[in-house]
Amino acid sequence: MEQERGYKKALGSRGEDIAVAYLKKQGYLIKERNYNCYLGELDIIALHQGMLVFVEVRSNSSAYAGLAEASIGFRKQRKLRQVATYYLKVNGMLQRPCRFDVVIVLFNRGSMQSQQVKLIKNAF
Repeated sequence: MEQERGYKKALGSRGEDIAVAYLKKQGYLIKERNYNCYLGELDIIALHQGMLVFVEVRSNSSAYAGLAEASIGFRKQRKLRQVATYYLKVNGMLQRPCRFDVVIVLFNRGSMQSQQVKLIKNAF
């Protein structure tokens, strides 16, 4: 169980690194990673075409491809909106246009080798 938890954490961290590289290639300017406040965490905060983008990263093995997208349910979306609103308020950017994107990184089963990266713009 502990070994599986360590693998999932490493997979998540590797997934975020891959997501950042992918977003940069798509023209995103990365402002922050792993923004934390008392409400929660935002994986990536970036600028893209003049818009502030809050990016949630999901990493999973190819065997569970559908689960990555489905794991961002209503509660998770609400939590991300709360944290993003706090970020905007603290930084005096409440009027700034923003959106939520999701990057899904699928790995080959049992390895840290990425198989596919999928970007969902304006996901919710």
